Order: sequence, then structure tokens, then C-alpha cells
Amino acid sequence: MSSLERNVEMLIDFGLTGNQARVYLATARLRLATIGQISKVSKVRREDVYRILPKLEKMGLVEKLLGKPSKIRATPVKEALSVLIKHEEDTARKRVSSLKAKTETFLKHFAEAPRLELEEKAHFALLSNRENIMARMLTMMKNAEKEINIVFSRSQIMQFLHAFSEQFKENIRKGIKIRVVSELPDYEDSLPRLIEERVSPGNSLGLRYTDLPSGHYIIADFKEALISTATEGNMAENPCLLTNSDSLVGVFQGDFEKLWHKSTSWRSIETAAVPEKVTRYMEQLGPTNHLIFVYDNPEAKYNVLFNYLKVGLDKGEAGLYVASDEDPSQIREAMKRFGIDVEEYKKTGGLSIIRYEDIYIADEEFSVAHTMNSWDKVYRRALKNGFKGIRVTGETAWFFKRKLIPELIEYERSLSRCLDIPMIVICAYNASDLNKTQDPLNRYSELALAHGTVLFAGLDSKLGRMVIKPL
Repeated sequence: MSSLERNVEMLIDFGLTGNQARVYLATARLRLATIGQISKVSKVRREDVYRILPKLEKMGLVEKLLGKPSKIRATPVKEALSVLIKHEEDTARKRVSSLKAKTETFLKHFAEAPRLELEEKAHFALLSNRENIMARMLTMMKNAEKEINIVFSRSQIMQFLHAFSEQFKENIRKGIKIRVVSELPDYEDSLPRLIEERVSPGNSLGLRYTDLPSGHYIIADFKEALISTATEGNMAENPCLLTNSDSLVGVFQGDFEKLWHKSTSWRSIETAAVPEKVTRYMEQLGPTNHLIFVYDNPEAKYNVLFNYLKVGLDKGEAGLYVASDEDPSQIREAMKRFGIDVEEYKKTGGLSIIRYEDIYIADEEFSVAHTMNSWDKVYRRALKNGFKGIRVTGETAWFFKRKLIPELIEYERSLSRCLDIPMIVICAYNASDLNKTQDPLNRYSELALAHGTVLFAGLDSKLGRMVIKPL
């Protein structure tokens, strides 16, 4: 394709016909030309050039100069393109304005037309496009009059709430019943807070958790269902089956009712499943994991640290607790109340509860080298006694009492850099100690960055808000 023809094709996109583009381009190249010259260069018949030029002149692309013979001059290309773009914009505005004016008339005529009474049949449609799936979900919510039932994964529900929060609010305002079932949370349960903040102050949206297997779907008014073909991935990533079949919708509605009645309210999960949450997480920890745990009351501390040690003891690992926030006798009694057989584990050498001086202090001074050497001895002793490994936790209150904050931070950094001893470590911090330091936010950030795989923040009376954050 020649350069001229490529330019002609591009001008066609600006609203010109092929011959109009050829005549304008020839005129622009010639700058000032007679009709005969334009015809020769453009390869458009002379009579067609005569017919085209008035149209180009009206569009503001050329001008006719007086004289004999008359000559034609083209508007500069950059200005001509601006003229064509403005023309297209004006045409589009007029078109849209005309369509808007006709909308009400069409709707009125359509409403007045007699309806055809045909037998309604069940329909099935497979939606594979994300935009179509999202649009259909929104339509189902808008058309709902009584009830919406949803079974989604937690991540899908969060996306759903973000995408359709305004429609959720509108449905709740109308009194439409909304029930949601999802899987049990592993750790922090942020879903109720998200619902409270974005959708439903006062918890007028029903939320329950279950460990029963189920598909993912949404049902509106017991009449229509959108069913995902897979349970993996994010919302609308997988093809979905849309149906209003009474029998199929009934099957999924029955499945939902079974899940709903066998599931557990999120409030019960929050208050009753704290130890289970901790245990599930503690079972996943492995050698060289170095964690920080911030607590603001003894119960939160016991729930996390004692579960952590108990999981290790049950797996054949030794456990060591370094006390400084409380003395060893207080920790020992608390462990007994928690259900750990302290005396039995003490006999086997499986569990030790020591004072901070026994691990951190050498010649009445804190020493990183001495402490690291002590950890190595602790680990080797555990292996010698037949244990698979060791879990260690230490309270850090004495660092704050002695105002050794810089030394503490450097020690934590050293521990992360040098923790080639295959043991698991949780460093326990009392939130009140952190809050009393100068610039506590930066102190907390420094300590968080000095640790490894995860960050715990225990900030309520049961477990707190458990935050798990890769670093």
C-alpha cells in the first residue's frame, strides 16, 4: 500500500470519503492549485473534483480564491484534523441528544403495545465473560424483592461487598433479607467489620460460617440462581450457570438451607474458637521462624504462647519460656490452669520456665553474643534429651524496665540475621511497655521489621486481633 493510500485510509477514520480524502490531500500537497492540477494529482475525475470541493469548503478544509483560472488552497493539515474532530464531536452530541429525545416516546409506545402471552419456559445460560457475570449479579440484586442467599468464599464475599456495597445498602433499606454463608476464618476475622463499615451498620445482614463442602452460588427470591462452575479463584473468574429452572433453583435453595442451619454464627466463632485459631496456626510454624507477638492482657498472652508451646510438646518438641513480665512461678501456675501438665514435662526435660537473667545476662550486663550462645546450648540440650526440636518464647518487659530499647532492637535484628539454629522463636511484647516508649509507632515498626515470617498483634481479651503479615 502506497503512502498516499495509507493517508487516505486514516482520513476516512476522521469522517471523509475516499475521494474526499484524495482531493484534500492533493490540494494540501500542491498548496495552491487549479482544479485540473488537483484532478491529476489525486487521480479523481475532474467532474468529481468539481462536486467534492464545495463539500470540503463547507467543512472548512479548503478555500476558493478569486481569479482566472480559479485556484484552491487547502487548510493546513493540523488545523484540518482539528476541524474534522470537532465535526465528529458535534455529530455525536446531536446523535445522542436525538436518541435521548426519542427514548421516552419509544418506551411509551412499547408499553402501549399488546403483550404476547407465551408459556414461560426455564432457561439456562452459561456466562463466561467477567463483565457479563458481574452485570448479572448486580441485576439479580436490583430485581430482588424478598430474599438473597449467597454461598461464596471469604475473598469472593469481600470482592462482592466492595463491588456492590451501594446496592447492598439499597436492598437492606428496602427490607430485603440477605443471608451469607462462607468458610471458617483461619485467623483474623475482618469480614464482620467490613460488613459493618461498608454495608450494614447494626448487622442486618446475616453471616454464618461452615466447614461443610459446597458450591458457590447466589439465589434471588427462590426464582433465579447464578452458580459458579468452580470454587477456586476470585469472583467471576470462572464461568457461571444462570438459570430460573424451578427444579434446579430448588436444589440449590435446599443446599443453602442445610448449610445455613448447620453453620455457626460469626459471633459464636469470635467468642468460642480462639484456641482453635491459635492451634491451627501454631501447627504450621517451622524451624527458624521468628515472630513478634504484642499482647495487652495476660489472657491474650496465655492463649497464644501456651497454645504455641503445647502444640510443640504434643509433636515431641521441647519448650522454653523466658519470664520477665511475670515471674516463673506465676507462669507455671497459669500453665497448669491452662491444662498443661507442667510437672510431667519438667520430669522429662520437655518444658522449662526460667528467669530472663538465665538467658540474657552475663556479668550483670546484657550481651547479644552470650544470649546467642545460650540459645545454641538450649537447642543442643533438647536434641540430646531426645526431642525433635525446640520452641522458645520470651517476655521482653525487663528490656523496657532497664531502658535498653536500642539494645533490644539490635538483638532482635541479630536474631533474625543469625537464627541458623533450627528452633522456633516468639518474642512477646506487652503493649503497655511499647506505648510508654518515645515514638512508640516507630519502635513498633522497627521491631516488626526485625522479625521474620509473621506479625501477631494480640489486641483483645480473647486472642486479640490476630494479624498475619509476611515480612
